[in-house]
Amino acid sequence: MAKTFVPKILAFLCNWCSYAGADLAGVSRFQYPPSVRVLRIMCSGRVDTRFIVEERQSGFDAVFVFG
Repeated sequence: MAKTFVPKILAFLCNWCSYAGADLAGVSRFQYPPSVRVLRIMCSGRVDTRFIVEERQSGFDAVFVFG
């Protein structure tokens, strides 16, 4: 039996913008895959490109920055 590919995704969410939307989705009981990891940050503008490169090298298939 073939294994299905499940991507590991990391999402940087701005505390003042996109994290509120993710919180509302949770309160509304919307579901998203457990392979998505959420990191709340104070500002998406402060995400250094090194963070994205390091996370990709550590095994994440995708890294998103939401603001």
